[in-house]
Amino acid sequence: MRIGLAGAGRIGARHARTLRTLPAVQTLVVADADPARARSLRDRAAGAGGADVVAVDSVDALFRAGLDGLVVAAATDAHAELVLRAARARLPVFCEKPLAADLDGTVQVVAATRDVPVQVGFQRRFDAGHLAARAAVADGRLGWLHTMRSCTFDPAPPPREYVPGSGGLFRDCGVHDFDAIRFVSGREIVRVVAVGANRGDGFFREYGDVDTATAVLTLDDDTIATVSATRYNAAGYDVRLEVFGSRDSIVAGLDEHTPLTPVGPGRIPAPAAPYRGFMERFAAAYDAELSAFVDVVAGRREPPCLPEQALEAFYVAEACEVSRHEGRPVAVAEIRERTTVR
Repeated sequence: MRIGLAGAGRIGARHARTLRTLPAVQTLVVADADPARARSLRDRAAGAGGADVVAVDSVDALFRAGLDGLVVAAATDAHAELVLRAARARLPVFCEKPLAADLDGTVQVVAATRDVPVQVGFQRRFDAGHLAARAAVADGRLGWLHTMRSCTFDPAPPPREYVPGSGGLFRDCGVHDFDAIRFVSGREIVRVVAVGANRGDGFFREYGDVDTATAVLTLDDDTIATVSATRYNAAGYDVRLEVFGSRDSIVAGLDEHTPLTPVGPGRIPAPAAPYRGFMERFAAAYDAELSAFVDVVAGRREPPCLPEQALEAFYVAEACEVSRHEGRPVAVAEIRERTTVR
């Protein structure tokens, strides 16, 4: 099959390496807002084996390339139009989150893509630890849940210019945690209370964002969950999900690379090589989600993360932003009612 790749930046280049190794992919056609970057990706792939890589100079040329499916890894503000254009062409599409830069745009994309296979890139759904946690919850081994704790701690802040278009810490980072909590628990998040703070670089406050935040979530069965995120975790990249039940407790993401140093008595060693970033922490998950997308293109499975599911996580992120700004609990239904999908 011929797979298109829109975006040849950091995550796009990583996706290109994976796609080229999948047996079903014969040709990878790459386009980028900077055509030279697409050509550079093609040149780096030359002689490396796997699928052929072709660079084209525009998105128009990409959609004329006889594609069987499209992977969207472009800048956030280009996601919605690329997904909608793929839908109009009846092309199965994989899109890195978010589907659109804001909630209204996300709702519009969801409404316009109901008849086309669309997979959203929430890679934690393919992480071995999160999958094992989901299975443990589903088979009842933990008993009934009372507490979940999820965190996304970045080792260093993004560049200043990234922040204005990021959507804020809850929409940019926390949305992964919200989706993971829904995915693992099988429950809906119904109410949030969120706070945030700035103790690092001033540009976060300048753009109305925060560099550290926590949300307390109430699920529809009264399980309580917390989500914590920060841009300043110099020890390393840390994503964990802890699940506590009436019979047992488990954690996903705790291993020899988790950037936590034990103190006090005990024999647990400090991490020898902490995770440096999300692509290292979720390497296997990124590979697995693209393999799943190729199966979607081939008609062998349904998309494993639908736009409607991504929208639910976005509703929670939006509720957290409202709660943080207004200093009050916010029902997710309040946000949903503002933006009914038609």
